[in-house]
Amino acid sequence: MPILGSIIRKAYELRQLPIDIKNRNPVLEQNRVLKKLLIKAQDTAFGEHYNFSGILGRQDFSGQFSSQVPVHDYGSMFKNWWYRSLNGEPYVAWPGKVKYFALTSGTSEASSKHIPVTPDMLRAMQKASVRQLISATKYGFPDEFYEKGILMIGGSTHLQYNGTYYQGDLSGITAKNIPFWFQHFYKPGRRISREHEWSVKLTEIVREARNWDIGIIVGVPAWIQIILEKIIEYYGVETIHDIWPNLSAYVHSGVSFEPYIRSFEKLFSHPILYNESYLASEGYIAFQRPGNSKGMQLILDNGIYFEFIPYNDRNFDADGDLKPDPETLTIGQVEEGREYALLLTTCAGAWRYLIGDTIKFVSKERSEIVLTGRTKQFISLCGEHLSQDNINRAIRMLQDELNVKINEFTLTGVRFGNLFAHQWYLGTDDALNPALAVVKLDEYLKVLNDDYRVERIEAIKNVLVEVLPLQVFHDWMKSRGKEGGAHKFPRVLKNDQLEKWEEYLRIYKTQTHN
Repeated sequence: MPILGSIIRKAYELRQLPIDIKNRNPVLEQNRVLKKLLIKAQDTAFGEHYNFSGILGRQDFSGQFSSQVPVHDYGSMFKNWWYRSLNGEPYVAWPGKVKYFALTSGTSEASSKHIPVTPDMLRAMQKASVRQLISATKYGFPDEFYEKGILMIGGSTHLQYNGTYYQGDLSGITAKNIPFWFQHFYKPGRRISREHEWSVKLTEIVREARNWDIGIIVGVPAWIQIILEKIIEYYGVETIHDIWPNLSAYVHSGVSFEPYIRSFEKLFSHPILYNESYLASEGYIAFQRPGNSKGMQLILDNGIYFEFIPYNDRNFDADGDLKPDPETLTIGQVEEGREYALLLTTCAGAWRYLIGDTIKFVSKERSEIVLTGRTKQFISLCGEHLSQDNINRAIRMLQDELNVKINEFTLTGVRFGNLFAHQWYLGTDDALNPALAVVKLDEYLKVLNDDYRVERIEAIKNVLVEVLPLQVFHDWMKSRGKEGGAHKFPRVLKNDQLEKWEEYLRIYKTQTHN
C-alpha cells in the first residue's frame, strides 16, 4: 500500500483553500499585496525616496503608487538601485541584504542581467510551487503518483560567490534552496544538479535514468526533448514509458509549447498531462489549474503586484522600447483579448518593473492569461505587426499539414531591394522542401494577421526559408554559453543577435562545404 503517497495526497488536499472562483476579488487581493509590499519596504532607500509612508496614508494608495513611482526597465532599476545591493548595501529596494542574484539575458538582450532573489521571494516561489502540486489532486491521480520522482531540469546549483552575493541561474538558486521534505522526490539530485557542463549533466542523467521512477518532468521543452530522446536511444527502447512507466505529467514553461507537441507525442506510449507554468527570474507569476482552463491563472496573493501596459503604438515605439509616460492598468481594468506588457512590483525589490513579456487575458473572471511573446520579439518592418504568437501558430500549422517536426525556428527581417523580406530559419532533421514551406507559411500568416496580408502586397516583397539541421541551433546556443537548462532560442533575431547568428552560419557553411 502506498502509505507515503496517501499521506502526501491528504496533506496536499488539506492545504487547499476552498476558494470559489466566482467569489474571488482580484482587485482586493492585489491591493492587499501592494499594501504589504509598501509597508515592508517603506524604510528602504527606495521607499524613502518615493515616500511610501505618504502613499500608505492615502485612501487611494494604489492610484497614488502608480502616479508617484515611475515605471522602470532593467537599465533604470539596476543603474539607480540594484547595483547598490550588488555591492553589499542592505535596505536598498527591499529590507536586508540580497544574498542571491539570478543571472539572465532573456532571449532579446546580449548582456547578462542581475535580478535580485530575496528570502521573501524564495518563500513565495516555494509557496506557489506547493500550490501547483496541490492542484494536481484535482486531476485524479492515484496515491502512487505522489510517491514518484520529479525530474527538474535547470541551471547548475553550483553558484558563483562574488564576495557579497551568489549568482547563477534562477533554477539553480531555487533548486539549492528546495525544502528538506522535497529532497526525496527531487531528481536528478544534488550531485548531478551541481554540474556546470550541460553535456556532462546530460550524460549523467541518461546513465541514471533507469534507476529513477519519474512521475513528473519539469523544464523547457527543447532541452527536455533532447534528454528524453537521448534516454530512449541509450537504452534502445521505443518510448520513455519503457523506462519510466509511471510518467504522467509534464510541466513546461518559458516558450509556447504548441510547436513541440508533435515531437513530444512520439516520445510517449500513453497520454501525458501537459501543464503550463510561468516562472520568471522576477517571480512565480502564474500556472495552469485543473478544469476548463484556457490559460494560466495569475497568482494574485503571493508577493507580486501586477500592472498592465497596453501593447500598442501609444506606449511602445517601433523597436519595442517603452515610450515616456505609458498608460498603465490594474487587474480590474484589463480586457479580454487585448495584448499587454507586464509590470511587476515584487517582494524582491522590483518596483513597477517592465519584465519584457506580453500576455493576453483569455478569462478576466478567472484571471487567466496566455503568453504571447516579448516586447522586443516581434517583426514589424513596415507595419505588419507580426507577433511571436503569430509565428508560433504558423509553425504549428506547418508541422500539422506537412507532418514534420520543426524543433527550433527563428525569424528575421531583411532588406529586399528598396523594400523588405522575411527570412525564416527552420531547424529540423525531417525532409522539408524550403519552397513549399515558403508558400505555406505565407498562406498561414495572411489568415492569422490582417496587417501582414496587406503589407505582403505593399512592402514585404519576398519570404525566404532556410532549412537547417537541428544541431545547428543547439551548437549556436552552446557557442554563446546558453546550452541546456532554462535557455531558450530566440524566436525573432534582431540587431546584434542577428549579426552573430549570420556570422555563425557563414562559418558553419564554410566548414560544411570544405
